[in-house]
Amino acid sequence: QVELVESGGGLVQAGGSLRLSCANSERIFHISKMGWYRQTSGNQRELVADIIGDGTNYADSVKGRFTISRDNAKNMAYLQMNSLKPEDTAVYYCFADGYVAGQGLLKVWGRGTPVTVSA
Repeated sequence: QVELVESGGGLVQAGGSLRLSCANSERIFHISKMGWYRQTSGNQRELVADIIGDGTNYADSVKGRFTISRDNAKNMAYLQMNSLKPEDTAVYYCFADGYVAGQGLLKVWGRGTPVTVSA
């Protein structure tokens, strides 16, 4: 199964920062959009940020605090999270829209990395 690998989650105090990383699988080609969703227990996943080319998109709740970036040479994506709030606590999932050999165009996910922000 093709999947991405996230890292960088953890426990941080309110006002602190974390940087999430997402490593692409070499089995995914022609990746267009990448991004991050987050999910809390009992709720649906919500889009946090995504990036396609030079364009970025952010949820209103994270604008001005989070920055998404991508390093195509390293096949990586990042989410810099500053001024974290307790309501940012969630499991963060990276995704990539791309082609997988034998399967066509897919939205590929990682397994998630937990972020906990204490008050």
